[in-house]
Amino acid sequence: MRRCSLALVPVFCALVGVDALHAQRGTGDWMTSAFDAQRSNWVRNDNKISPERMAKPGFDFVWSLKFKNTARQLNTTTAPALLDFFIGHRGFRTLAFFGGSSDRVFAVDSDLARMEWEFSPPAAGAAAGSTLVCPGGMTSAVTRPLTLAYPMLPLSRGMGRGTPAKSAVGEPHQGAVTIRSGNPIPRPAPPPKPVAAPGGTAAAAFNPFAPRIQWLMALTGDGKLHSFYVSNGEEPTEAIPFLPPNANAMGLIAFDNFAYVATSNGCGGAANGVWALDLTTKKVTQWKSAKNVAGTAGPAVGPDGTLYVASGGDLTALAPKTLTPGASYKSSGAEFTSTPVVFEYKGRDLIAVTSADGRLHLLDAASLGGAALDKSAPYSTPDYAVGSLTSWQDLDGTRWVLAPTGSAVTAWKVVDKNGKPGLEQGWVSRELVSPLAPIVVSGVVFALSSGELRSPDSTLTAAQRAQKSGKAVLYAFDGATGKELWNSGARMTSFVHSGGLAAGGSRVYVATYDGTQYAFGFPIEH
Repeated sequence: MRRCSLALVPVFCALVGVDALHAQRGTGDWMTSAFDAQRSNWVRNDNKISPERMAKPGFDFVWSLKFKNTARQLNTTTAPALLDFFIGHRGFRTLAFFGGSSDRVFAVDSDLARMEWEFSPPAAGAAAGSTLVCPGGMTSAVTRPLTLAYPMLPLSRGMGRGTPAKSAVGEPHQGAVTIRSGNPIPRPAPPPKPVAAPGGTAAAAFNPFAPRIQWLMALTGDGKLHSFYVSNGEEPTEAIPFLPPNANAMGLIAFDNFAYVATSNGCGGAANGVWALDLTTKKVTQWKSAKNVAGTAGPAVGPDGTLYVASGGDLTALAPKTLTPGASYKSSGAEFTSTPVVFEYKGRDLIAVTSADGRLHLLDAASLGGAALDKSAPYSTPDYAVGSLTSWQDLDGTRWVLAPTGSAVTAWKVVDKNGKPGLEQGWVSRELVSPLAPIVVSGVVFALSSGELRSPDSTLTAAQRAQKSGKAVLYAFDGATGKELWNSGARMTSFVHSGGLAAGGSRVYVATYDGTQYAFGFPIEH
């Protein structure tokens, strides 16, 4: 997305504001866990990545960095939030923001692999009584405030232009001119006062010509929510108390001046459930769950602001701001194992979620309290911790849902069955070791063979699990066929436990247990 700093004059901001509008309506940045509010893990368009380009040489390792961060049990660095194009007082930047398990935040110029700024709260330190399920420190990825509308569907490979090009110079074939004669160039209306609240604004309030403060938000292990300027890491106001210290938080997300996050495992005395923080009044509201919230990305959010959370054998709709529970779907036995994913299919908002018996459930958000639209046959290793799902639509209009199993990624098509949406298995990837949720970039599926030992032996320590685990490998598959297009080979030297994948600016990011952040992509042309 195209962004503009308040340090720049309004006219220059206006020049780049049109690109900001296109980005919001089109592809968008990787803003939060699993890309967007719906947790789709899908980057609609990319300038360089496509199945055709991935089948040729060029995509490879670009850079790696080791941050000043200490692992907490098996947790190290979270997947980043990205800002693909930022213009500030130091010029053009492409930024990636990472959360560290030792309560640090790192901002990196992702083109140059150069540290821009970093943050560590004064009280950062090892959490007392840290365990595998309650590691303490920063457990949720950082986030940027976002809007809730579904991003625009891609019409072709690559970015392209959303509207026809317009010019203020003469007509074609009139020769080179510097100033258009006749009517003066129309000027935009004066911009309104910028909105300073870090929680985001409704889509209707967006003005592409208005200078705007860009925020990054992080939830540290002491339970406080921090809001930073993306340009320099400055925190203009005090952090807001949100959760009890050492809670196990996941899926931090912010929209419409509220922040939301899920908690599990009862860590730090925090009851399991979903929490909401009013960024204006600083009031905290909680919806409590009897069992752990499933998955790794917290609640998924529909375009109307409804939060969908899977917990135990229930998938519950929660009202925004108040977290008042609404309709609920029951899995009839097996507990859920993933964060839900929300997507549009032929004018309907659908939800997909996995359960411990290895099934994929397809639900209609408008009739959540009824029966499922469809349930797949068991296809996955029982009780596999899926984490999150992926949903994308190809250029032919086929809607896909991707789910990791214990040893592969399975791709499902959403099709019409007996007058309603249903599931049809598409392809299954090559064998992978404890795969994480894949991501899709312009029709290319990036799947991570994490290399982690997923042992049911609860007596193994983090160090023992690390010693028995292998090395991560990143794979690229054709999203329509499952054909392998590329892999990272032996480049990564450790496994991946948490964090997941992220992508933007023709790069894919992976963080391994040894604290190394890898970027794969096309080398920058200088």
